[in-house]
Amino acid sequence: MPVKPQRTSVYYPAGAAILILILVAATGCLNSIPATPPAAPAPGPALPFQEHYAPGEVTRLNAAALEKANSSLNGIATIPPGQRTFDNTVLAFDRIESDYADTVAPLIFMGYVNPDPAIAAEGMKAAESAGIFDTMVYTRRDLYDAMKDQVPRTPEETRLSNVTLQAFLDNGLGLPDDRLSRVRAMKTNLSVLESQYSANLNQDNSTVLFTAAELDGVPAASLATFTPSSPGSYIVTTKYPDYIAVMTNANSSETRKKMSAAYLNIQAGPNTALLEQAIVLRGQIARESGYRTWADYQLHGRMAVNASTVMTFLTTLKEPLLEKNRVEMADLLRIKKGIDPSATVVNPWDVVYLENIRLKQEYAYNEEEVREYFPLDTVLSGLFSLYGPLFGIRFDEVKDTPVWSPEVRVFRVGNLTDNQTIAYLYFDFYPRDGKYSGAAAPVITQGRMVNGSYTIPVALVMANFRPPSGERPSLLTMDDMTTLFHETGHALHGVLTRAPYGTLSGLNVQPDFIETPSQTLDEWVWDPQVLESLSGRYTNRSEKIPPALLGKVIAARNVNTGSYYSSQLAYALEDMRFHTADGPVNTTEVWFRTYREIRGMEPLAGTHQPASFGQLMGGYDAGYYGYLWSKVYALNINDKFRQDGMTNRTVGMKYRQEILAPGFMQDGNVLLKNFLGRDPGVDALYRYLGLNVSAAASKTN
Repeated sequence: MPVKPQRTSVYYPAGAAILILILVAATGCLNSIPATPPAAPAPGPALPFQEHYAPGEVTRLNAAALEKANSSLNGIATIPPGQRTFDNTVLAFDRIESDYADTVAPLIFMGYVNPDPAIAAEGMKAAESAGIFDTMVYTRRDLYDAMKDQVPRTPEETRLSNVTLQAFLDNGLGLPDDRLSRVRAMKTNLSVLESQYSANLNQDNSTVLFTAAELDGVPAASLATFTPSSPGSYIVTTKYPDYIAVMTNANSSETRKKMSAAYLNIQAGPNTALLEQAIVLRGQIARESGYRTWADYQLHGRMAVNASTVMTFLTTLKEPLLEKNRVEMADLLRIKKGIDPSATVVNPWDVVYLENIRLKQEYAYNEEEVREYFPLDTVLSGLFSLYGPLFGIRFDEVKDTPVWSPEVRVFRVGNLTDNQTIAYLYFDFYPRDGKYSGAAAPVITQGRMVNGSYTIPVALVMANFRPPSGERPSLLTMDDMTTLFHETGHALHGVLTRAPYGTLSGLNVQPDFIETPSQTLDEWVWDPQVLESLSGRYTNRSEKIPPALLGKVIAARNVNTGSYYSSQLAYALEDMRFHTADGPVNTTEVWFRTYREIRGMEPLAGTHQPASFGQLMGGYDAGYYGYLWSKVYALNINDKFRQDGMTNRTVGMKYRQEILAPGFMQDGNVLLKNFLGRDPGVDALYRYLGLNVSAAASKTN
């Protein structure tokens, strides 16, 4: 079975549609950017947000936030019609929603990172109540009526009014009261299902017991991070670093099969049921709202517009990717026959292992050799040195700031021009019990105008890399570095915003645009000069990756392009098939059918991949296509950088100002045209994948 993508963004539903969509230990001075005159850090808040809570405190603070927000919203609704103004209705609504979001986001966040199970459980209950609050607010006819006739005075206010009122209509305000009531009740139930599903994943501590013999081939550095059990055996978790170490290196097919089975059965029983209930509810909500399917309902107002457009986009990719994948699988079968002459098929649990062998055979290097040149702290320092000048910012570490786990680090982001504090970034890299198992970049505090001043946004970059062991630091693979740059792209999108309104700032953009900045920045990892600058062998940081090895890494980049992107296509189609169904769905059956069709392999029997497909219960339902869709935009942006120079500050500042800063003050297609000077073409994706550009593919989106 293909590796689930670690790069993922998570929505935490909350009142202002909080969008939740990486770094540690630097040697040298991370805030030393050449050509920047020394300056004392501009003063900022000592505590960007609260990181520690006593038992019961999250619950109490969440209840207080709900009470305050509801009281304030009731105040808007009860203003006599003759006394209503744009300021005391629409602007007040944005402020109340944003205040609520900034208050509850840290509470919800505890459900995803807090090592104390009791505090984490309170955080997940806060997430559930925030989802319910969101539904209740945007189905209130009295609030809609109070705002709908107010006249904006500026283009900015017009944008805020249009987006706000449309959000109410999207939630059923155009329906008769009886139908609106049914939609409200179903959405409330849906929020509970989604929260329970996510909580199950966050608290999952599944493990597999292996003997040392079964783990033959797994590097000593990985074995050192496993928990010893009885003499000669290890407890291996289903967290990403453990999983990928076994799947990539274990010589035993049975070991890899066993590991894959455990990974693909995380929370299989409860989460399969929760997802299937959610799919039915979503379909009912869509039909009650006047849409044929949940996909059509969700896609209203997005860049793709409707489910038909998405399916055309995906099916146009299908045959070219199938052919590319078939060629790659034939190569892997040839390698497998070299190991086992009787082999006739490549199994899902063989793919990553055989791809690793292919790298060794055809490109003369292995992943463990390469990662020695990329200690996490060195890569992080290089990332700061790259993006600091490019985007006109600097990064200063903030010492002695309370954090939720000892390895978490905090950085102040300041403008290069005046060193004014403009944001804070937190970084949390290593797996631990109770922590979200993927990679994400949640915004904890939104940027917005308050009383004439712009607030200081706060974001987190979170991943699950192999932790340090003994004197060996955390060492990154190429995929890890791509994840780091990807999530930092999300975080910078969140904190470099200059949108005046909290509900339209940062990551609160169209969902099929959200992956554009992240996928734009992860391309930098593969630029030879950038990659060389990020390197420094962990035993001697001045020793850069040798040119010959660097060339091999770059040359091998596309070794599994067909496999990876056909997996992405399978996930996207699985999602769309779930959410274009007319009734109940057997999610495991749909996944198996889609996997066979797109990957050309038989899935591992007895597994339930949809139970841990967290995106589908975290905001990407009928939206997973957005990774491929946004890749088109990202590649067009990258083309402009390559044309003018990957470190061209003029282009970098234009990107900051025209892609990152606006938030949702304009639609994504407007932002792209402003930056590119043209509409983006989908042929960029076909060139990137090495596929033939069909007539359909050469059209712009």
